[in-house]
Amino acid sequence: MAISGFGEIAERLRRSTVLVHAGSRGNGSGVIWTTDGIIVTNAHVARGSALRVQLWDGRELSAEIMKRDPRRDLALLHVNTEDLPAASPADSSQVRPGELAIAIGNPMGFVGALTTGVIHAIGPLPGLGAQSWVQANVRLAPGNSGGPLADAQGRVIGINTMVAGRLALAIPSNLVRQFSTGGASDGWLGVSVHPVRLPRRDGNRFGLVLLEVEPGSPAAQASLLPGDILLGAGDCAFASLEDLAAAIDGTGPRALRLEFLRGDYGRVRRVTVQLGATAGRGTIAA
Repeated sequence: MAISGFGEIAERLRRSTVLVHAGSRGNGSGVIWTTDGIIVTNAHVARGSALRVQLWDGRELSAEIMKRDPRRDLALLHVNTEDLPAASPADSSQVRPGELAIAIGNPMGFVGALTTGVIHAIGPLPGLGAQSWVQANVRLAPGNSGGPLADAQGRVIGINTMVAGRLALAIPSNLVRQFSTGGASDGWLGVSVHPVRLPRRDGNRFGLVLLEVEPGSPAAQASLLPGDILLGAGDCAFASLEDLAAAIDGTGPRALRLEFLRGDYGRVRRVTVQLGATAGRGTIAA
């Protein structure tokens, strides 16, 4: 189906999309949210201390992290310039399956790459907690994270975040609006995880295996290692990714006691992780 003016729509969306340089952490994408320099991206993209943003016209600017919420995987950046081509957000509650979806980003070093598909569903996914996602069959690759998912008019309906199976998952634009105007959690653990099922006599046990532990993060300070499997926090066993996000949510200095496995499925270990502004070393106990 031909769309009148699609070339112009795509070009406007490209001009509202930026390349986010995070040093050794690699590159991602972002969306110009306001004309005075506010940019939305993923929290997992905005992880460096010296971020730079490349605009559509080739200019590179230093970017300051204004707000970062790992639970929602969103971050707000600010660049010191004005009159930027801000994107137009849509009402994501009005998005319906079958509608056209457009994704813009910078995958694998290809700046401003465009891909199209259709909306598959809107809502939560099993194993990913209660968070709602805009799910589309558009092709994403490393570097697309933080970029826009838009409708046929070029209005942003979500922020591309990850791929699950063959579907691209985007944070709905209405949640992005709430984040941009509200407060943020400082609940950062500094890990990448993947859900697993661990066999035991009374059935399978849910766990989150650590794929990556960021150097200097609260998890690293607490001596957690890739390959460790998180089982729960306090007296509550994890049943989804959302449970971990809820456990680390909050603001200010605080301690979080985690249960995990390392090497031996029969021996549960415990560690207290310091979260918030004074994050420091934790102590592992058998």
